[in-house]
Amino acid sequence: MKFFVDTAEIDQIKELNDLGMVDGVTTNPSLIAKSGRDILEVTKEICDMVDGPVSAEVVALDADDMLAEGRKLAKIADNIAVKVPLTWAGLKTCKTLTDEGIMVNVTLCFSANQALLAAKAGATFISPFIGRLDDINLDGLELIEDIRTIYDNYGFETNILAASIRSANHMSDCAKIGADVATAPPNVIKAMANHVLTDKGLAAFMADAKKAGIKIV
Repeated sequence: MKFFVDTAEIDQIKELNDLGMVDGVTTNPSLIAKSGRDILEVTKEICDMVDGPVSAEVVALDADDMLAEGRKLAKIADNIAVKVPLTWAGLKTCKTLTDEGIMVNVTLCFSANQALLAAKAGATFISPFIGRLDDINLDGLELIEDIRTIYDNYGFETNILAASIRSANHMSDCAKIGADVATAPPNVIKAMANHVLTDKGLAAFMADAKKAGIKIV
């Protein structure tokens, strides 16, 4: 499973990218606003740093304006994936941009039917939001399973990009289900390294090393 980092903070992306933990980046208007940066400027900087796809989201609501914004965003770099919402206008925009050879990430997916439409429209990525479904007492992971089944049934090439990831458990669960990509905030990716028994074992090793006077350099 590929890891995308869900942030527009350059320092956080660089840290994970230098460790080989970043296969791509996802942004949205909220993350851009939080960064305090100009969308075109910060997106270009991210694209220059990361080899994989960088999702940049349109802010228009009608198809013509989405298309104009998507084409402008796509000019930033070859690795831009234009992010459009899962609305009828978004699907129209997805189809046109895909036909023009531009990667498209269809976002805010909350049902298998929506994911099926996005695949039919030629989406490069579909972004089902796990955490937001969990927030309303629906099973976000079940949606990933349903989409995986549908896509495999018919050979759709759209990548399942699990989004709204809230925990390290979400990451491993998505990997077991067969999500192609999971996008998560930097703190969630870092939390995957944590385990209470690792901490306990390390503390015991360090205590024994100190008692024995072990030094390496």
